[in-house]
Amino acid sequence: MTPAPFLREVPDGIVLNLRVMPRASANAIAGLQGDALKVRVTAPPVDSAANEEVVRFLAASLGVPRGTVRLLRGATGRQKQVLVQGCSPARALEALGPWIGPGT
Repeated sequence: MTPAPFLREVPDGIVLNLRVMPRASANAIAGLQGDALKVRVTAPPVDSAANEEVVRFLAASLGVPRGTVRLLRGATGRQKQVLVQGCSPARALEALGPWIGPGT
């Protein structure tokens, strides 16, 4: 598979570059924006609610336990980096494929 610009493999899993849009009408992956995966969440950007919703949504989307998804950078901004432990790039691309389109 071709490496995706938003995904980087690390020794214990993968790191995803995200562009988060809080206060959306539904949780969804909205494609790519530059080298980031655009993620919409319903939670507001108050008291880490949006960050927690991103972690929950990604865990469910990738089919991994919530405890294996951790915010690395971007706690107060829209640009975020998330570590997903125990997830391979192939598994992530397979799970995210319907949202990001072919050829990624």
